[in-house]
Amino acid sequence: MAQQLVTVFGGSGFLGRYVVRRLAATGASVRVAVRDAVAAEYLKTAGEVGQVVPISASTRSDEAVQAAIEGADCVINLTGILAEWGKQSFETIHVEGAGRIAKTAKAAGVSKLIHVSAQSADPDSPSVYAKTKAAGEEAVLAAYPEATIFRPHVIFGAEDQFFNLFAGIMRLTVALPVFGCPVIPKVSFFKDDKVIDIDLYGDGGTKFQPVYVDDVAKAIMVAVEDHSTDGKRYELAGPEVYSFKQLMEMLLENTGRKRLLAPIPFGIAKFGAWFIEKFPNPLLTRDQLTQLQSDHIMDPNAEGLAQLGIEPTPAEIILPTYLQRFRPQRSQSPRLA
Repeated sequence: MAQQLVTVFGGSGFLGRYVVRRLAATGASVRVAVRDAVAAEYLKTAGEVGQVVPISASTRSDEAVQAAIEGADCVINLTGILAEWGKQSFETIHVEGAGRIAKTAKAAGVSKLIHVSAQSADPDSPSVYAKTKAAGEEAVLAAYPEATIFRPHVIFGAEDQFFNLFAGIMRLTVALPVFGCPVIPKVSFFKDDKVIDIDLYGDGGTKFQPVYVDDVAKAIMVAVEDHSTDGKRYELAGPEVYSFKQLMEMLLENTGRKRLLAPIPFGIAKFGAWFIEKFPNPLLTRDQLTQLQSDHIMDPNAEGLAQLGIEPTPAEIILPTYLQRFRPQRSQSPRLA
């Protein structure tokens, strides 16, 4: 790959920095197309001098996308947003932007296009995020039928927006939410040697199959070099399924903290999210909660990491490596001179 030029849209994000590092390690020249090139300057250290070049390129502009793609052998689209704000809408980024990149790549004669979507992509979903992710895939394939599409599950890693988010919440509150619990707790009598047993959590809330960020980066690298992946969709998931409650318990275990686990039915959560989503970069939106009303478990018929020759990394191995910083700081007694 030493002579290749690869353009990575959205390369300064969480997943992008892993992809850029792996591309640079192969000797490829990497053009990182982002909204703020200055903020992406740190990526230059991923390669030799001049090997990684951040450029400003809005996916809303035909001219900017064309300039970013010109001369590239491979194009990787990692752009996406979790919540809408201002001009950054799901339709604009997930559908129009993705389609524009695919059309421009095809017209420019790019030999490989990789599009990263989301596991929740579904044209019939009540979630606008999931619906536009599906529409984005179709826009890409309509313009560039040979594109490789990846649908990662919730991605975890040192800079993730899942465990780090809840770890930050944990520092400020006495409780962590468990979304998807029943509205009315189940009450049982004379169960497990208890006169009354109250089940607040049901089956533990929404189910997830989180995938390690570097495993996703590895999958993208396979597709960059292997044209047998052309025109295929891959669902990228980790090796284990966890309930929301189990994930919060893992968070507490790895941070050495004790917090209450608050069972939150979706109706109550959406009421609170209505207020939260009024702020820029909201921590929670009603659309995100709509997504959480469905379990995120890998389709048994889908191709995934195994077909790409990648063994998925368990969350239990990675979480301790970056959640340690959320552990309580032990005060040390001053030593006598």
